[in-house]
Amino acid sequence: MRSKRNNKNGLKIFVSILTVLVIGILGYVYSIYANVKNSMDTAYTPVEVEDFRTTNTGTEYDSSAGADGESRNDAGALTPSELLVAGEPVSILLLGVDTGDLGRTEQGRSDSMVVVTINPHTQKTTLLSIPRDTYTEIVGYGTSDKINHAYAFGGTAMSINTVQQMLDIPIDFYVMVNMAGIQEIVDAVGGITVESPLAFSQNGFDFVEGTNQLNGEAALAFARMRYEDPAGDTGRQGRQRLVIEGVIRKLATPETLLNYQTILQSLSANMQTSFQMSDFYTLQNKDYLGAVDNMQQEQLGGTGGMMNEIYYNFVDEAEMARVQNLLQAELELE
Repeated sequence: MRSKRNNKNGLKIFVSILTVLVIGILGYVYSIYANVKNSMDTAYTPVEVEDFRTTNTGTEYDSSAGADGESRNDAGALTPSELLVAGEPVSILLLGVDTGDLGRTEQGRSDSMVVVTINPHTQKTTLLSIPRDTYTEIVGYGTSDKINHAYAFGGTAMSINTVQQMLDIPIDFYVMVNMAGIQEIVDAVGGITVESPLAFSQNGFDFVEGTNQLNGEAALAFARMRYEDPAGDTGRQGRQRLVIEGVIRKLATPETLLNYQTILQSLSANMQTSFQMSDFYTLQNKDYLGAVDNMQQEQLGGTGGMMNEIYYNFVDEAEMARVQNLLQAELELE
């Protein structure tokens, strides 16, 4: 009798412990969800931009899920969120702005512009850097100027409209990070690893050709060096892509879960985006994550020159057509 009673008591204790563990795990998962949602709600900033498909204004980057089996080439054009649900290729404009950097508090300019296309069908991600001095029409401002002035003149919306027209592709989502925030984000993910194409020194840091382990301050210095690079601004943009790639790869690792609160605080304080919480869930459930392991880096070329005593990057028709065709193919545009 005592043995049976002991067995029953042991089973009760085991069930009680298991119940406590399950409740604790569910509570932890809920806390992660709550923190992620709060951070995403803080960072979520929809903007009104020109609809690439109809050239009509007033398309707001705010949408609910649509039906599978449709694409952006169908008669009923899908919203960005609906494209994700349908498992279609999407584009993202990454803006690194100098607001808040080096003590600035004004609007600032886009110090870095990278267009990302993610194709779940081909499992490929393309990162295209746009030189900040690129001479182009600033859509909505009535003039042509350096493309990084679009942000200074009209913020994120004008930057998106200008990039859409120049590259002849739709921009589905955007992510804007201030340059001062890059340092915090890299520190939040525990540092990154980059493969530097050259050795150089910047802001007290010595970078070797090859593998470099970078904290936030070093990553910012690595990304910003310009004048010691034989490739000039082109080399600088390449290193910016390396930092972005390093952060993306680090975010995809399991160990970042242990530090998710710090990461979320850093992102929400330094980032604005048109991604919603539901969009991130869709990215997890579709085949987009596999494309992260296959990144192709591209650069919009051009020739530097002076006009009215101002330096610009001039892109000829052949180079612009090359880049337009590349991105349109990645987005499977007709």
